[in-house]
Amino acid sequence: MQENKKQCFFCTTSRSGVNYKDAENLRKFLSASGKIYPRRKSGLCATHQRELATAIKRARYLALVPFTTR
Repeated sequence: MQENKKQCFFCTTSRSGVNYKDAENLRKFLSASGKIYPRRKSGLCATHQRELATAIKRARYLALVPFTTR
């Protein structure tokens, strides 16, 4: 029994790419404790998953997204 695969959020929407300044969209791919969801859970393609990880790390450094939550 195979489940239907999720479509990549960034491939299906008409976005140019992952932007570290867009904190609202980045938070969709973070768990409650602040960890980045893996590909199997987020449903992103490999290219966008790598871009997302880099964007989240940049946003954390600039304090747009928290490192962890208590």
